[in-house]
Amino acid sequence: MMLASPLDGIGVLDAAIVAVLGYAVVFFGLILLMIVIMVMGNIFIAKDKKREALNAAAKATIASVPVATPAASTAPAATAPGSAGKLKLYDVEPKTAAMLMAIVADKMGKPLNELRFISIKEVK
Repeated sequence: MMLASPLDGIGVLDAAIVAVLGYAVVFFGLILLMIVIMVMGNIFIAKDKKREALNAAAKATIASVPVATPAASTAPAATAPGSAGKLKLYDVEPKTAAMLMAIVADKMGKPLNELRFISIKEVK
């Protein structure tokens, strides 16, 4: 026994109306979903702007605090621009150390001047 459907034996015009109403329901749901996503996006953007404003205010407050400068006699020797300080080499030639630093920077995907190498020692 087959279940009887109320849509059995409908004409072409009735079928077209049912199809259009089905499409309308689907698009109405998609439009509602789009509106919800846009509202949530605006909420998150507003939160980010508020957080950035608070960070900027905190940085301005920190910048306004005077900082005691160390005496000139205790200042370390000046380094070249972009360098990260002294490097101690233990049983390693400078050429080998340079190659190792370049390989590490390449594998990490960072510029060499953003990395700080303290010492390089050959493991025997």
